[in-house]
Amino acid sequence: MNKKYAIIVAGGSGSRMKSDIPKQFIEVGGLPILMHSLKRFKEAEPEIELILVLPESQFEYWNQLCEKYPTVPHKLVKGGNTRFQSGLNGLKTIENEGLVAIHDGVRPFVSAEIIQESFKIANEKGTAVVSVPSKDSVRVNGQAIDRSTVRLIQTPQTFQISLIKKAFETEELSTFTDDASVAEHAGFTINLIEGSYENIKITTPEDLQWAEIILGKG
Repeated sequence: MNKKYAIIVAGGSGSRMKSDIPKQFIEVGGLPILMHSLKRFKEAEPEIELILVLPESQFEYWNQLCEKYPTVPHKLVKGGNTRFQSGLNGLKTIENEGLVAIHDGVRPFVSAEIIQESFKIANEKGTAVVSVPSKDSVRVNGQAIDRSTVRLIQTPQTFQISLIKKAFETEELSTFTDDASVAEHAGFTINLIEGSYENIKITTPEDLQWAEIILGKG
């Protein structure tokens, strides 16, 4: 069976959240957001190896949180100046072949079913990227486009390790908005799988309200 890893990337500040602490450390439902994300992957794949990528300046605060709250085993890795660099730093710590899911630390409600499906499809096809249909009408530069052709990209984005490491050998480009764009630039096919509208990325105070609602449904 392929060894499974998850790289959880969290490099945010509290600016858009209007918070004194980075958004990934804000408590929701009795736990910091980031700990929910780690827990989801461990519950979905008990044998998974978790790699947490944080700015080095946040290490001390994170370690304090780990003493205060129950958490799951993970490796702590220094983040880079950009999302690309942070992802690369996480990948560099993986020495074995297998599968790796790369996930936004502030998406704490990803389901076990989505995580498991992403590993299954990545194992079969090389890549698996979670997405949902757009609910809204869409225009590009003022021009309306067919909404049915639009997918909103989420995480995890899961890959065969050799594939995504090969993709990250390139120079960083401004067009790299996520790991899938790096893989696509290298010529690899991106396979989209179904996500969930509850797999929200918490970035604003309004998102925190949705988070409480989602937790209340559980």
